[in-house]
Amino acid sequence: MEFGLDNKILAVSIPIFVLLIAIEAFIDYRQKRDLYLQKDFVASQLMGIGSLVVGGVMKFLALLLYTFIYQFRIFEIGSEWWAWLILFFADDFTFYWHHRLSHEVRVLWAAHINHHSSVKMNLGTALRQSWAEQVYKYFWWSWLPLIGFAPMMIFIMLTISLVYQFFQHTELVRKLPKPIEWIFNTPSHHRVHHGSNIKYLDQNHAGILIIWDRLFGTFQEEDDKEPVKYGITTNIHTYNPFKIASHEYINLYHDVKRAKSWKDKLRYIFMPPGWSHDGEDLRARTLRKQMTEHAEA
Repeated sequence: MEFGLDNKILAVSIPIFVLLIAIEAFIDYRQKRDLYLQKDFVASQLMGIGSLVVGGVMKFLALLLYTFIYQFRIFEIGSEWWAWLILFFADDFTFYWHHRLSHEVRVLWAAHINHHSSVKMNLGTALRQSWAEQVYKYFWWSWLPLIGFAPMMIFIMLTISLVYQFFQHTELVRKLPKPIEWIFNTPSHHRVHHGSNIKYLDQNHAGILIIWDRLFGTFQEEDDKEPVKYGITTNIHTYNPFKIASHEYINLYHDVKRAKSWKDKLRYIFMPPGWSHDGEDLRARTLRKQMTEHAEA
């Protein structure tokens, strides 16, 4: 199989993305749903372009790394249909933990928060990708060439997952049939993931399959009684892509700087967002626990 099929898949997908964004924007205009804001949309596109530039360089370096690791592979897996099936689950499982830890480790959240910084949910928001995350994300998949998956196969599966996730960023698709909602990540599940409501924080980290969230306790159904509030808990109110890309690193720097002990400095880096050594505990799990206790009181 020719290496580069992943790029061909992406090249074919981009015109489809553009067309669907145009259709969604037209529906938004006709129905006055307020799904799009011009400055916000432009900021998302600029973030996407920057991510492509950084990602292109890192993808080449990742190819070199995976090719090197593949020399020491444990198994000769090959590229039969069953190998692709196993790779599908292995890739999606890896994405789940990469994505989940990007929400639960502050220094990783500093990179990933860019994707959540828009207060709008539309297909354009899918293109608001992190620049910094591209630098390290491929390391998460480096175990796959070690067990015997060819680098070309890994990149193809990564691209398929990326394309699939584009379609989850919309309000126009409500809920799909129950069997689909139970197994797959859907627009409904992903709207929850982009919510800043306490109930929705750090939930539904799925790539393609929602089963990982169900298995590992991070699943939350979209509640029609509680509309999703998009964005982050403290919105940044800027459309400057450089500020979008850097603001949480700056916040993290100041938190680390004001911590007096090295233990607390390290905690700011590796504990979940919201942890504080001298203030209120605003971690998602803590806030959710308090909300539950208050409701039961």
